Amino acid sequence: MEQLRVGILSTGNIAATMANTVAKMKEARVYAVASRSLEKAENFAQRFQIEKAYGSYEEMAADENVDLVYVASPMSEHYENVKMLIAHGRNILCEKAFAINQKQAREMTELAREKGVLLAEAMWVRYMPMWNTIRQVLAEGAIGEPMTLTANLCYLIGDVPRLLKPELGGGALLDVGVYAMNFASMVFGNQVEKMVSTAVMTDTGVDAQNSITLIYPGGKMAILNSSMRVLSDRQGIIYGTEGFAVVENINNFQTLTIYDRNRQVAAEYHCPEQITGYEYEVLACKEAIEKGLTQCPQMPHKEILEIMGLMDQARSQWGMKFPME
Repeated sequence: MEQLRVGILSTGNIAATMANTVAKMKEARVYAVASRSLEKAENFAQRFQIEKAYGSYEEMAADENVDLVYVASPMSEHYENVKMLIAHGRNILCEKAFAINQKQAREMTELAREKGVLLAEAMWVRYMPMWNTIRQVLAEGAIGEPMTLTANLCYLIGDVPRLLKPELGGGALLDVGVYAMNFASMVFGNQVEKMVSTAVMTDTGVDAQNSITLIYPGGKMAILNSSMRVLSDRQGIIYGTEGFAVVENINNFQTLTIYDRNRQVAAEYHCPEQITGYEYEVLACKEAIEKGLTQCPQMPHKEILEIMGLMDQARSQWGMKFPME
């Protein structure tokens, strides 16, 4: 495949970021865009010089020239959108959170395997070169054995209408807490022995902010915080037996700073120049499609399901259910 032909489903802000990213890539181009409004699709297509504009998601799904569909719709729609795309034989890169719960995610991944199409989650930090750097530095023992980590991701987004609506999968956890959960997963895995969590709820019944503590084999521990009411430093800190590591911005890794036993800076690593960071997940999907894979090795289905299960468990502890569950 010389150039990946990307279709974008939905026309919101995140879709625009992807369109802008792919426009600057030589390995891919945005070939089509779909909206439930033909006018919106045509305006988006004109803005980004896209060849095809469709007034329904089904029309784009039926276009055999689309190599990969980027699903940028609200997470409450991912389940139905992805099932429809799989039925049409399209390869898919689905935005996070992948689904509302593990049950939906399991059905989506099973359908993709049965149909033989790629289904990947757009958890972009998983695909970034910077994650390989972090993993390698930790594996080399720069901080000894990692035993504890903290991660937080909080934004002032409490007035965003969709995040306040249970029917749209609202709340801090699935929107931003999923990054903290992934950071812990990337460092410690998903073999969790115990979870203790709590949340402050909005009047509409979704979590405004939450705190999750995970205990792993060997006494390792992760403390995760996410909120849509406050602003945080977005740091992930990994504490080891010989020092600690600070990752700036768990939502788009910028720097990794290693501190020794005296809390002095021992090493510093910087994110390589990037378009937006979205390009890496697109390149990973292109490679997976060329190899005939149904999942990306950087974010395998098993890990998607495990993380969705952990988020289900946290919501269960809070007594938080979505209307469609």
